[in-house]
Amino acid sequence: MAEELVIERMLSWLAEDIPFWDLTSELLPESCECKAAIIAKEPGVAACVEEVALFLDRMGFKVKLNVRSGEHFEKGSELMTVEGSLKKLLQVERLVLNLLTHTCGIATTTRKAVQIAKRANPTVRIAATRKTLPGLRYFEKRAVEAGGGDTHRLSLSDMVLIKDNHLKYFPSVRTAVETARARASFAAKIEVEVSNPKQALEAAEAGADIIMLDNFSVQDVREAIEALKKAGLRDRVIVEVSGGITLENLEEYVRAGPDVISMGLLTHSAKAIDLSLEVIEVTGQCGESR
Repeated sequence: MAEELVIERMLSWLAEDIPFWDLTSELLPESCECKAAIIAKEPGVAACVEEVALFLDRMGFKVKLNVRSGEHFEKGSELMTVEGSLKKLLQVERLVLNLLTHTCGIATTTRKAVQIAKRANPTVRIAATRKTLPGLRYFEKRAVEAGGGDTHRLSLSDMVLIKDNHLKYFPSVRTAVETARARASFAAKIEVEVSNPKQALEAAEAGADIIMLDNFSVQDVREAIEALKKAGLRDRVIVEVSGGITLENLEEYVRAGPDVISMGLLTHSAKAIDLSLEVIEVTGQCGESR
């Protein structure tokens, strides 16, 4: 099912780029073949190379992967080599590069965050958020996974997450959690976004599985976790910290003692990795114009 989703999504993006026909590639004969490589212009972590290879294979290309998702590559590395129609390759070139530069960027940023966090606490998890671009969530979440991060929710259907705007309806955090517990499936975890240590205690007492300390300072995170410990509730809940966390202040938040740190920047602000597609050789019946 995931394979068909990948092909369908990428074909729709190709149709956006070629709504009728490619005016430039029409200059090339159908019989002209080539060998090309996707080359890294800087080091990074690979992500979604298998999905791109699947798409290229479906388009009729012979693909050799030289790196797998999650593996580090150096500047000058060939991520994959591609053989097939020159005309068709030039039509899909930008689509393939746009996707890979983005996903490899996410994986690389995620890997940096994970390395920073693990130095301070080997058990802490670095998670993504739902701050993904429409149409790209599958690929962006896969890229986070490739970087060693936790995907968190893949959709609104995964679990109950009661946020600040939901709480404006309920008279208390306790009521919100109790309502969710009564209505949600036994299989669904319940998470509550809280804005102060008092609400964190209330959520834990009401039976929340996960407490999200949203936009807390490092000191406030420490105070909330200490309050949970004093109440004998710390081991009953997963403590997640989110909001305003960067690569620069990440270690401080890790040392404050949460179980999970979720970072929107992994998907919405990761720097793209510079990659290029270079035709190495042109073969076949390419005409006299060469």
